Amino acid sequence: MSRQGKDLFERLLSSLYQAVLDDSHWPVASALIDEVCGSKGNILVSGDGGLGNDVDIYFARCCYRGERREDFESEYFRVYHHLDERGPRLRRLPDSRIVNIGELYTDQEKRTSVAYNEMLALSDTRNCLHARLDGPDGSRIIWTAADPVDDTGWSPSRVETVARLLPHIRQFVRVRLALENSRALGATLTELLETTRCAIIQLDRRGRIVGVNDRARQMLRTGKGLADTRGFLHARNPGEDAKLQSLFARALPRFGGPGVSGSMIVTGSVDSPPHSVLHMNPAGTGGVERGASRVAAIVLVVEPEKQASADPELVGDALGLTRAESRVAVMLAEGYTPRDIAEATGRSIGTVRWHLKQIFVKNRISRQAELVQLVRSVSVIGSDRR
Repeated sequence: MSRQGKDLFERLLSSLYQAVLDDSHWPVASALIDEVCGSKGNILVSGDGGLGNDVDIYFARCCYRGERREDFESEYFRVYHHLDERGPRLRRLPDSRIVNIGELYTDQEKRTSVAYNEMLALSDTRNCLHARLDGPDGSRIIWTAADPVDDTGWSPSRVETVARLLPHIRQFVRVRLALENSRALGATLTELLETTRCAIIQLDRRGRIVGVNDRARQMLRTGKGLADTRGFLHARNPGEDAKLQSLFARALPRFGGPGVSGSMIVTGSVDSPPHSVLHMNPAGTGGVERGASRVAAIVLVVEPEKQASADPELVGDALGLTRAESRVAVMLAEGYTPRDIAEATGRSIGTVRWHLKQIFVKNRISRQAELVQLVRSVSVIGSDRR
């Protein structure tokens, strides 16, 4: 990638992570995505559902050169979504695999599909690229780069740029959903400190703590995985602390460049759950209100909901699972993604997905959301018996 291309990609990342904290930045970030990828537009959808077309949508943005096309969004989901043959195939794609839309329709469907011949032609997406990403809490993220802007098409270099962008798209959705679940989406830096549903810690460029909300203050005081060490944020587990400092270094690189958001698992103690998910996000340079100019990074720590807790042994007995499968099922119900579980347990993502597949087969289900409901129902029954 040329120096000019790297600079443009860095501008994109900076804008993308500002859009996490302030939705008004999304059109700018989306326009930069088009410029970087060489596409006419891009579409980001996050939701949950089975392999059919019964899907709950959490987030949907269809933008062309920074202009949101709500008419395309409405028309597609109202008229074409239930008719679109590619939907179930798209949701079966492996995580982060990039495909041309032509791979998702048969030759016959390209001639007869209403969605392909009407909506996709209207929205300039008959030569688009698709990727499916694992989202938080068993959700799916579908990202689309619309048709190329020129005759160069989807050259290897353009596809490589799309691949570089995908982890940042996932992280955008991940942090945004954490803010939304904490009812803090769109809050100013000052308002973030008033939220009670997750721990908020604000850091300056040196990594010094400059603001905490009540939940974070209690977490630091009781030693639940994190500590305030002479004004600086640290994890109590040495290995986790090394990762925390690495996340901060990436969020605020010393020698310029864009800050990059990242996430990690924080354990309640050195060797035991409960686990929390920590998100480190650059605060950005735009929209920082007066009096908060020192804030350079926002740390969100999402603790598992108490009602989601379950006894792995009880879950294993009820669902016919091995000890390893039970642990995966319980952690999924606590809100962790398969990648989170792999990190926390020291297993590979492939092993975690294998366990999930075995759990699905044993219980005749096909969705992570269904598994979460099963685990939570077992937890309720177990608590009633006690």
